[in-house]
Amino acid sequence: MIKAHTFCLQVLAAAPSIRPMSEFEEKVRETLANPQNQGEMSDADSVGTVGSPDCGDMLRMWLKFTEKDGKKVIDRASFQSFGCQTAIAVASMATEMLKGMTADEAAKLDAQELSGELGALPPMKIHCGQLVEGALKNALSPDDSSEASQPNTSNTLAGDIHAPAKGSIRIVPLED
Repeated sequence: MIKAHTFCLQVLAAAPSIRPMSEFEEKVRETLANPQNQGEMSDADSVGTVGSPDCGDMLRMWLKFTEKDGKKVIDRASFQSFGCQTAIAVASMATEMLKGMTADEAAKLDAQELSGELGALPPMKIHCGQLVEGALKNALSPDDSSEASQPNTSNTLAGDIHAPAKGSIRIVPLED
């Protein structure tokens, strides 16, 4: 009977609901409770979409620019995501961080910087930051002939996925 009791204690100790939440998990939970800038932006100047074939996540980011002190800066950014909670949290943090940056400043940001107050991403979640970085860089892409850099008229990312294909599709692979 003692062995069974010891086994049950080990199982309970390993259960996620029993383990104390890490600081990272707590920050993700707080961000998900009130995500910022989630949803399509109908008057966007630029749109970037990226997907990861490894995990099936997709993220679209919209950017709206304005003139400030003679420079073109990001006035607003928004996103839609088919992804895990961490991808949503990073996108929420990133869209807040981008406000007031020039396109050149934003293009220099990497996945870890875009995670903002979440801090360093755990190894198994690095792809979430890369997803956001990829969507941002796709939206900032100077290749204006790309359909991905043009404002999208689809109401939602889900609607876009189910819509008939138009033109070419630009796949941006993510590296670990």
